[in-house]
Amino acid sequence: MANNESEDQASSGGDVPPPAAVSFVTTEHFTLQGARSSTIAEATGRASMFLGAVSGGLVGLGLVATATGVGAVFFAFGLILLPTLAFVGMVTFSRALQSGIEDYNYAHRIARLRGFYFQYAPELVDYLVSVPPQQRLTMQGLRGGPWQKFVTVAGMVSVVTAVLAGSAAGLFAAVLSGQSLIAALLAGVLVSVAVLVGMTSVQTAAWHRVRKASLFADEQIS
Repeated sequence: MANNESEDQASSGGDVPPPAAVSFVTTEHFTLQGARSSTIAEATGRASMFLGAVSGGLVGLGLVATATGVGAVFFAFGLILLPTLAFVGMVTFSRALQSGIEDYNYAHRIARLRGFYFQYAPELVDYLVSVPPQQRLTMQGLRGGPWQKFVTVAGMVSVVTAVLAGSAAGLFAAVLSGQSLIAALLAGVLVSVAVLVGMTSVQTAAWHRVRKASLFADEQIS
């Protein structure tokens, strides 16, 4: 009987973990999966609220233009509405970026827990894939690279926010220049590019800090 128990332990990768440890790991795994779902739902929900506000605001701006013409009322309404929507976009971008980082860390912790399973049940390696979070894009066939930051929720919000900020700047320049199209376009393009570059730099720096940080003491920081 003792020999059989020894053979079972050897085939399962060594000492059998205590039931309390197994229960804790499985519960933690389930909790982290739920937390990941919450971060994804929050990011998409906030982006939907932001795009809904933009849609409603632009419709309202169009109705004002139809009712009053492109005059003082239109410019006043636009100069209040567009900066407000741009601010909402910046707030949404900030929270969507935080949610993305939270999701990344949750995925990282789940990958560590999966290592526990493989340690005590190595026969599962042929049936379960253990891939670090930073390699999942490649495994899923996604390109990654500089373009990847624009296909995230935060990246999408940053593009829309940059357009709103540029539109506000162009409208303001049109008022100052006596409705000069060239002045409006020049100011709008410059502000849009500046805001987009700034928000993209913030996102890149945030992800760089995340990848440099270490959640666990035994990890090497590269």
